[in-house]
Amino acid sequence: MGIEYEGDKLDEILRLSRENNKMLHAQRRNAFFGGIFKLIMWVVLFIIPLYLYMQYVAPMMASMLETYEQIQGTSASAQAQFGKMNEYLQQFQGLYGGGQQQ
Repeated sequence: MGIEYEGDKLDEILRLSRENNKMLHAQRRNAFFGGIFKLIMWVVLFIIPLYLYMQYVAPMMASMLETYEQIQGTSASAQAQFGKMNEYLQQFQGLYGGGQQQ
């Protein structure tokens, strides 16, 4: 009877070992696929914003900067013209008495 008891115990240990082995393999597989999934998620989180910036925001920003530079150029041109107009006005005032009455 003692030998049967040992055999039943060994069978139970073998069954538990195989069950444990299956669970460990499943955990490793889940950890591996989970790691791959996390890597893909991080790549997506970094790539998608860069792609959207390159496709949509960068061209708009370039257009806005170009418009801003054109406005600055127009402003500088207008200031130069007003400066010349002020210079011509001073010359005109110098030629005709400066607009003062005597």
